[in-house]
Amino acid sequence: MSNESILVVDDEPDIRNLVKEILEDEGYRVDVAEDAHSARAVRERGEPDLVLLDIWMPDEDGVSLLKEWKEKDQLHCPVVMMSGHGTVETAVEATRLGAFDFVEKPLSLAKLLLTVEQALTMGERGAGTVRGVVSMQELVGSSRTMIALREQAQRIAAHDTPVLISGETGSGKHALAGYIHACGGNARGPFVEVAGGGKKAPQADTFAGGALDAFIAAAQGGTLYVPEVTSLAAEAQRQLLQLTKRTPADAGNVRLIVATRERPEASVQSGGLIEDLYHAISALQLRVLPLREHLEDVSALLEHFVNYFAQHEGLSYRHFNVAAQNRLRNYAWPGNVSELRNLVQRAMILGGNVEIGVDEVEQGLQRSDARETAPGLMPLPLDLPLRQAREVFERAYLEQQLAAVRGNISELAKRAGVERTHLYRKMRSLGISPKKKRNP
Repeated sequence: MSNESILVVDDEPDIRNLVKEILEDEGYRVDVAEDAHSARAVRERGEPDLVLLDIWMPDEDGVSLLKEWKEKDQLHCPVVMMSGHGTVETAVEATRLGAFDFVEKPLSLAKLLLTVEQALTMGERGAGTVRGVVSMQELVGSSRTMIALREQAQRIAAHDTPVLISGETGSGKHALAGYIHACGGNARGPFVEVAGGGKKAPQADTFAGGALDAFIAAAQGGTLYVPEVTSLAAEAQRQLLQLTKRTPADAGNVRLIVATRERPEASVQSGGLIEDLYHAISALQLRVLPLREHLEDVSALLEHFVNYFAQHEGLSYRHFNVAAQNRLRNYAWPGNVSELRNLVQRAMILGGNVEIGVDEVEQGLQRSDARETAPGLMPLPLDLPLRQAREVFERAYLEQQLAAVRGNISELAKRAGVERTHLYRKMRSLGISPKKKRNP
């Protein structure tokens, strides 16, 4: 049973008593307050581990109370706002003031308990890790798939063993890595991502020679995340292998998380992943399923990204109506969560009515389908960091050109407009063998 304490602040007796009963059934210690004055009095008796704070209350609203706590440096625990219909915009504003998240009334039991669990998990890492704004580093959804993934990630986060994540492009591998980092003992340390995203380390674009030491220094006390391990040259993979052999003291207490779009076993067989490294990082494996296999999470993801872009990019709040959500719950999502995120961002940038209807959704899907299926064109890797996207294009370009010239490097150098020595180095770094393209 849990022993965390929660303060519920709401002027409606039925709601605060119901929430109190639900949370107590889950094992939490719960205090209640009917207004801002009572909330202050409860907090003076002891700091809770979490506050559930209603927005609209008599005399003084919840946002004003939240602002007061922040200005007086009294925001030492996560605060989750509770908002009624028509107050979502206000709740989004509250997250800018330091609220961890908000739940909309009428309250969903599953959503409430999930948000409480996430807030307390983050709060255990100290006030410095309370997000204050909606984060992209989340595992959003209440499906069995996502609940199981979160539970696995939380168990894994308790250990320092390297983690291997696999899943299709755009499925959420980066979010899973960030979640493991946030739930682990190194949560207060940096999240260093190789070749883009997160906090970039020195020499992040080279990852060769002595660059590993620079990565370790940057990630000390935190997490080193490699988003596509099979794209690394064998030399770089061997450097990672050496990192797995170091003691926590030698490695600067760095947790290693690597990811791949391919099935790890298949990558070993094809030569994309060296076998020794695979064995060193395969003890803890997680696979992120494509969005088409947990479509019930689409609505929650839509809400999450709407709130994210409203806060981080200052875009006007919009919401998807029921018909639009139903359409999107019956879409295959070839680009997975990244495609959904891009659709939401486009809809919010273009603006229009607060409500996003099915017609607008269809237009967005048509643009997405055209990008994915245009004849003669390779799908654009728009969901990848710039360096990875460049590598995807360069590999596809060189392999196609190499096949066209039947493996003739001199001819390829002329076509590509590069010097042969540089071309050999580039092909070697991309794992391209000219021998495979020659006719027998």
